[in-house]
Amino acid sequence: MHDEVIRDLSTGRIRYRYRLLRRPEPRTEPVVVIGGGLQGMYGWPHMEDQLTPVASLVTADLPGMGGADPLPADEGAELMGAALDQIIDDLGVPQVNLFGYSYGAELAFGCAQRRPHRIARLALGGVVSHTSPEQLTQLRRAAEHLANGEHEQFATVTAEMQLCLDEDRHVPQRELVYRYVRRSMLHGAVHVPHMMDYLQRSLISGPSFDGGLSGVPSLVFTGEHDTITTPERQREFAATIEGCEFVTIADADHWVVLERSADVADLAFRFFTGEPLGSAPYLSPAILPGVVG
Repeated sequence: MHDEVIRDLSTGRIRYRYRLLRRPEPRTEPVVVIGGGLQGMYGWPHMEDQLTPVASLVTADLPGMGGADPLPADEGAELMGAALDQIIDDLGVPQVNLFGYSYGAELAFGCAQRRPHRIARLALGGVVSHTSPEQLTQLRRAAEHLANGEHEQFATVTAEMQLCLDEDRHVPQRELVYRYVRRSMLHGAVHVPHMMDYLQRSLISGPSFDGGLSGVPSLVFTGEHDTITTPERQREFAATIEGCEFVTIADADHWVVLERSADVADLAFRFFTGEPLGSAPYLSPAILPGVVG
């Protein structure tokens, strides 16, 4: 059993919040989960199921997400990083396990660089460490559709760029996942007032993953069919982290956290509790797990 606590915080004039599922007598440090641009603190049920028996779990509505205040157009990763740092401080524990996915991976990696002594283990998935010219073109198309009020077209472009639509690559429930992602993008276009600001930040300044990292046990993972953050790019990024492990999850693309949510939760459980990863049945045999950094 665990207790649920909602904590309201602010950085400057921007209010945000986090959710703590506190586990008595945990086996490992609290796990802080930071997801993509539209993933809030109630979007991780499989993480709850898998991790709360062994650890306290923290999910967040950072600025611009869920019930938090919108992220101002002139703010970005620095403010988000300050909010994440404040959550870790507010927990009142010496160290946390940190899980970051997609956009959340940038925040988690930056936090580990700033405060390595506070991070017990770091897991990063779908790391957008590189934006190709083709992806920038798609982002510009999406921004144009959004600026013109063409919400349906915006949803289609953004969903298609996030998923592997190659029928020769097996992704379970591809059509179902596509409909879910497209519907989420459409909802964001209609109901999220800062969606254009988020797109413009992606176009103007890509994420920063420079500088490497040492002293923090780390894992990088992605779906084997990820077309945004390809396994090749992920392996290159993992090599910048000292002693980093790298794995790919079979039959999944960038939305592996939805397509293989139970497996992602199990991978996090294994890593944060110190269990070996190599025996996990869902890992792709094409790229065997191993240390690359």
